[in-house]
Amino acid sequence: MPKFHKIEINKTEWEVPERYQMLAPVGSGAYGQVCSAVDQTTNQKVAIKKLARPFQSAVHAKRTYRELRMLKHMNHENVIGLLDVFHPASSLEDFQQLYLVTHLMGADLNNIVRTQKLSDDHVQFLVYQILRGLKYIHSAGIIHRDLKPSNIAVNEDCELKILDFGLARPTENEMTGYVATRWYRAPEIMLNWMHYNQTVDIWSVGCIMAELLTGRTLFPGTDHIHQLNLIMEVLGTPRDEFMTKISSESVSELVFIRSKAQHPPKFINKNKDTNEYNFSPPAHYLLQLILSIPITKQHSFFLSILSFVR
Repeated sequence: MPKFHKIEINKTEWEVPERYQMLAPVGSGAYGQVCSAVDQTTNQKVAIKKLARPFQSAVHAKRTYRELRMLKHMNHENVIGLLDVFHPASSLEDFQQLYLVTHLMGADLNNIVRTQKLSDDHVQFLVYQILRGLKYIHSAGIIHRDLKPSNIAVNEDCELKILDFGLARPTENEMTGYVATRWYRAPEIMLNWMHYNQTVDIWSVGCIMAELLTGRTLFPGTDHIHQLNLIMEVLGTPRDEFMTKISSESVSELVFIRSKAQHPPKFINKNKDTNEYNFSPPAHYLLQLILSIPITKQHSFFLSILSFVR
């Protein structure tokens, strides 16, 4: 068993193998803290994630197992992979902590979009890499379910990797409704449909792409009703096939009122000089393919990519 050393980071005790030195905080969230470190056996910079309360409850344990299982099998240049996993416990009774080691990436897309204006070519390259990674994930029969700018990292060479598989699920499972950050959440998820498919991830990509192009969130809803209202304001009201699956009276009423409005959807205007979002025609075309209601009707995945990537 390797020797461990202890270090306090942001008032939290870390206990890691001695091979990992020069730990420095990188970020934190609801599900854990991340530090950068140097692996002295390879002289490689890595990211170490200390999971927050990984076995506190059945829900926490399921998320921990899910993320570990998914990361272990990921092997693609646009998807984060697992380099190491460890715990300092010497017995099962002491097994309360778990650490995951992955490649250290640079900024995430959330940091990038907030600090710099991206060109169409830059966005095209980033979106292409997201779609490449997503195609790999989907080919394994997995839905990520939590794609958002902060879960996509880019290094200084503009190499991109999709992160965080804590909410990922196999496609054949019955789904839960409350997943994904609201702003990037597909309508099917917000309406608590128990059976949806991998196209919910494609919807998230569309929201991310629009944000990269404009520097602002496309659908910044404050709750799920406001979120759906913003979506219809931009895309128009859904077709009858979608309406028949809505069980919420408040949502049905919202859709009915919106359908009677005289304002055309904002996405109708394709002229870059006059449309509100200033999208180029190729970007506008791809976003119209991706952001459609209902999304459960499969998009032509590679045709969408080829129409955008020259």
